[in-house]
Amino acid sequence: MSERSSIAALGDQDTVFAFKAVGVDAYAVANEAEGREKLRLLARNYDIIFITEQLAEALPDLLARYKTRAFPAVIPVPSSKGSTGYGKRSIKADVEKAIGTDILQIEENGND
Repeated sequence: MSERSSIAALGDQDTVFAFKAVGVDAYAVANEAEGREKLRLLARNYDIIFITEQLAEALPDLLARYKTRAFPAVIPVPSSKGSTGYGKRSIKADVEKAIGTDILQIEENGND
């Protein structure tokens, strides 16, 4: 791809299949290593990448690198198996860092 595309989804097959149904470019991966490589490739071509929480939790170093860049926005989402709470905790940490206080008041265990 020579131009950046809009949106991609990365994760297990059941989850990304749902994204594909609404027109998002979907990429299923079987494990962490495959997910790491695919995320690096997608980051070159997409503005927004939805990634399952389970995969995101396995790739904290890579996600930290993308947080410092304007693009791509890598957004953790629950998988078809449900939420681990990682997405909420991540947003909470980002908001706290940005404004210096916890305005979301999300418990550390992922419940709100």
